[in-house]
Amino acid sequence: MSKTKIRVGLAGAAGRMGQTVAQGIHKQPDMELVLAIDREHSGQSLLDLIGSHVPDIPIRPKLGEALDEVPCDVLVDFTHPSAAPQHAVSALRRGVAPIIGTSGMLSDDLKEIRALSEEVGVPAMVVPNFAIGAVLMMRFAEMAARYLPDCEIVEMHHDGKADSPSGTALRTADMVANARRRRPTENYAPLIKVEGARGALHQDVQIHSVRLKGMLAHQIVMFGGEGETLTIRHDSLSRSSFVEGVNAAIRTVLQTKGLTVGLEQVLD
Repeated sequence: MSKTKIRVGLAGAAGRMGQTVAQGIHKQPDMELVLAIDREHSGQSLLDLIGSHVPDIPIRPKLGEALDEVPCDVLVDFTHPSAAPQHAVSALRRGVAPIIGTSGMLSDDLKEIRALSEEVGVPAMVVPNFAIGAVLMMRFAEMAARYLPDCEIVEMHHDGKADSPSGTALRTADMVANARRRRPTENYAPLIKVEGARGALHQDVQIHSVRLKGMLAHQIVMFGGEGETLTIRHDSLSRSSFVEGVNAAIRTVLQTKGLTVGLEQVLD
């Protein structure tokens, strides 16, 4: 792939994240955005929709038909949890490596994608968060959990986010749980006056979700020990914070095998 541009398809191309990613891909000398999928804006030109820094290609409504007509190496998906799993299956069956950035994937979806990826011999990636800083936050939390097992997560997103807790929060909790050397302290608040006051429990990590206008994507990971606390925070202030990670995933996915979950797996 070093001498030939990576041919990229983008599902959800007309959304806010899709438009930002489309411009980011178009700027890369080793990539070519050849396919744009979005039902709401089908028939329009991607260039006419966005205005600049994207190729002049038609926006198509149906992924399967588009993949049959336009050769792709990689499909990047920023659509919806209800559509992304089937998009991954459609891509894999056509020999195209899917990169799913859509949050809210269920464990059964991951199992299906993993099994099909191994069956057809085409790699796939599911990435809860493409921001490099968010990947570092999760790594730092993983390191801290070895010494401070008591952990809580507060994740904050814009009010249009479909799922809660976020995929980043769940991934962080998984990494914390796997890194712990001893069990965390039992829940500190046995008397719950309002249902849900302590958030949701995942992997013995309390997760609290905030959805408000004016926010984009933010997460705080808090650890407590005897006489001390440690707080790790990441803030995405613009969708441009995800572009570098998307490009890194595009460049590396074809060198992986099976299903890779998390950008941290390929950044080393």
